Amino acid sequence: MPRDILGEVEKHFWLTRSVSRSMGISLSEAMAEGRLSPEGYAELVTRCRASGCDTQCANWLAQRQSPADVAPDFCANSETLNRLKV
Repeated sequence: MPRDILGEVEKHFWLTRSVSRSMGISLSEAMAEGRLSPEGYAELVTRCRASGCDTQCANWLAQRQSPADVAPDFCANSETLNRLKV
């Protein structure tokens, strides 16, 4: 049986959602406003799953004292999240 090279869906769903929330972004609102498609949301989670930076991300989230102006540089979704920040 082949090994799944992607991380756990649930874990990376919450990491993606948590980074966006720390930036003041609601991915649900972005979808409702047409700024993010459901497929785009799924791509964010899949990109996160494939990135291998989940420990670094969890540490970044744990150290947040205030809202983030931009996504962390190591984030595979930084470009999209920075674009979604209004």
